[in-house]
Amino acid sequence: MKNGKKDRLAGYLLWAFGIAWILQIAAGMMFRAGASLAYSGLLAVSMFAPLLAAVLSGAGVKGMGWKPRIKGNIRWIMGAWFVPAILGTIGAVLYFLMVPDALDTSFSYIYNTLGAEGIRQLESSGLSVQQYIIISCVASLTYAPWLNMLFAVGEEAGWRGVLYPALKSRWGVLKGRIAGGIIWGVWHWPIMLLAGYEYGTSYWGAPVTGPLLFCLIATSMGILLDFFYEKTNCIWIPALCHGAFNAFVGVPTIFLNPAYGDRLLLGPLMVGLVGGLPMVLLAAWICAKDREKQITPEEK
Repeated sequence: MKNGKKDRLAGYLLWAFGIAWILQIAAGMMFRAGASLAYSGLLAVSMFAPLLAAVLSGAGVKGMGWKPRIKGNIRWIMGAWFVPAILGTIGAVLYFLMVPDALDTSFSYIYNTLGAEGIRQLESSGLSVQQYIIISCVASLTYAPWLNMLFAVGEEAGWRGVLYPALKSRWGVLKGRIAGGIIWGVWHWPIMLLAGYEYGTSYWGAPVTGPLLFCLIATSMGILLDFFYEKTNCIWIPALCHGAFNAFVGVPTIFLNPAYGDRLLLGPLMVGLVGGLPMVLLAAWICAKDREKQITPEEK
């Protein structure tokens, strides 16, 4: 990588981390103050930090495939839309098979999450908790991935559009993807440490094991997202996949025993070691297939 490109990448990372970490620290403060709406809003805005960093650093956003490409990409669009839910379901089933006491079909976790006030608000709007669960599940499989895509594209334009190509050009596809995934995982650390993002704050080995495990999950997820981007050359398709992950990630907690709510390092969510195993294995398979393509007849 030439010095100019190195400097541009370093500038990009400074902007991407600087903007996002300021917003994440502010969000963490809002979380601790009980301002949940401000917390969620700041996190949503922070997703655009990588895109803004690409502009401010001079890395640029042209040539990323901003024009939607539907023709010839239907199978990749469908994969980006539904593969996260498939992986998440398999991971949750594996987790509940391994930890049967964590399974609770009475929806206690949802009742506890909503609280008495939340349940009253639901009932006043004419919805039962069961109806709310059904609507949430349907949304996670239908329109939510597409809505989330509009926010996820802020990250995808920066990570898959700028960072990954630069790292793969320098270190090769596999090492570049691994490095990119670790960087992406570390990017989330402030909100994980301040607000217990993804794993809470009382899991085993807190606050160290959660951020470290998340780097593995981010690396695996990043490989899948980069795979979709390489296949389509359209930034919206990995953004759709990213949005689908975000839409489905919390669904397995519907069946989680509240007593296991502080043990999310294992599952049932896709950010857990067992819950995320299908995604990790799929990422490993993608890397293995890419490696096969790169092997020359002489090497064989």
